[in-house]
Amino acid sequence: MNLENKTIIITGASSGIGESTAKKLAQNGANVVLMARSEDKLVSLKEAIEKEGGKALVATGDVTKSEDFKQVVSKAVDTYGKVDGLINNAGLMPLSYVEKLKTDEWDKMVDVNIKGVLNGVSAVLPQLKKQNGGDIINISSMAANRYFPGGAVYCATKSAVKMFSEGLRQELAPKYGINVTSIEPGAVDTNLTSTITDDDIKEEIKEMQKMTTLESEDIANAIYYALSQPDRVNINDVYIVPSEQK
Repeated sequence: MNLENKTIIITGASSGIGESTAKKLAQNGANVVLMARSEDKLVSLKEAIEKEGGKALVATGDVTKSEDFKQVVSKAVDTYGKVDGLINNAGLMPLSYVEKLKTDEWDKMVDVNIKGVLNGVSAVLPQLKKQNGGDIINISSMAANRYFPGGAVYCATKSAVKMFSEGLRQELAPKYGINVTSIEPGAVDTNLTSTITDDDIKEEIKEMQKMTTLESEDIANAIYYALSQPDRVNINDVYIVPSEQK
């Protein structure tokens, strides 16, 4: 199945999973709305998508600011006439041990990983309700299902995303036909670890990086799978990990 003329907003679209997902969905007919703070990267991605015959819209914004999200939704509706789905992909992972009290990093994770998702849902929900259907896909993590060293706050944020997704599904799918999916990847070869400042964690991450991780395209394929199902089908959770990861 393709996604012909469906308008999908993707946060964190400037790199990694967001970038790969934008390309995948555009290749299958979707109008992709590219949201991130880095306009230059979004413009380059838009050009790459259009070069292959796809449709893309640059919509810069910060997911931690609800007004930014509302403006992105408005721009999408003005351009394509509707919004059919949202992929809450933007996230941070500055892992650290709790005793080091990197509270600024905790705040950033809560703001982006949790509040960013809430802002996205609150901005797009009126449109989806009006259309009586659509999709919300939240990028959670393997970390939502089990703790790993240095991940206390990060795991907590991703657990919140997973549970919020299930609450959304139960509230929205039966009443409005809005399907909700939590995507829960294990280790993926992206720049997510670049925000880590805890030297002890950096050493431990080096060991993890020795295994063959997932590629961002693998997550894009999982997202496409969830989006391309018939309206009667809701893919609740996709738990996808590298074959080598324990």
